[in-house]
Amino acid sequence: MSNPTVPTVKLNNGVEIPQLGFGVFQVPDDETTAAVSAALEAGYRSIDTAAIYGNETGVGRALAASGLPREELFVTTKLWNADQGYDATLRAFDASLAKLGLERIDLYLIHWPTPARDLYLDSWRAVERLASEGRVRAAGVSNFQPAHLQRLLDSGSLVPAVNQVELHPGLQQAELRAFHAEHGIATEAWSPLAQGAVLDDPAITAIAARTGKSAAQVVLRWHLQLGNIVIPKSVTPARIRQNLDVFDFRLTEEDMAAVAGTDRGLRTGPHPDEFNAA
Repeated sequence: MSNPTVPTVKLNNGVEIPQLGFGVFQVPDDETTAAVSAALEAGYRSIDTAAIYGNETGVGRALAASGLPREELFVTTKLWNADQGYDATLRAFDASLAKLGLERIDLYLIHWPTPARDLYLDSWRAVERLASEGRVRAAGVSNFQPAHLQRLLDSGSLVPAVNQVELHPGLQQAELRAFHAEHGIATEAWSPLAQGAVLDDPAITAIAARTGKSAAQVVLRWHLQLGNIVIPKSVTPARIRQNLDVFDFRLTEEDMAAVAGTDRGLRTGPHPDEFNAA
């Protein structure tokens, strides 16, 4: 189990991203290096961070210390709201790159649309430029709603490769996932376990009992079978390993239907139409 084969998802530009990655949201910078090192040791190759997390430096230290070839690693980071706008995006990207100690980013995302500030089209033009220069292998967004995506599609030259959104059994985002499928945008789930809020759902605990897996493993397996890219976060080495141990079982159609029935509009984070914080 030291390095299991994690399937990849081919993005709309041909770049492949591991379907199961490791997130570092809310991990302090001084704890991040140890957490990412444990994840890389367990077999993760995709690491998801963001400028606002304040831990890009810690991620970079772990990547450098791992000794793994750069081409085996897939690194995502995100543009924060206060840095939106064309020139500001380019500056923020350079700052993230320096903290991570890398020469390019595998996936660069606009973190939130912040519709009241209305700068995401300018930011996207900058991200398109970074992609055309090869400094970003794949360009995407996070927390974009169908209306925000449609504006990008109408005005931009590049279709986002990924939209990373809050998605878990309690908030299944069917309309958004359908929009993604129609336009070739990969769906990536943050808060894939709803910060634990869905783990005691009877439908999920029943499957866990039957399969001998944890509730978290059942939920991650549900994501994988839906085709979602998923980035669970933990700082506990045993949990980090457990979250990766989801490739030796499958959910039945009945299981998938039972989990589908638990959707209840449960948001653990802000609503993208209303979140405009800088």
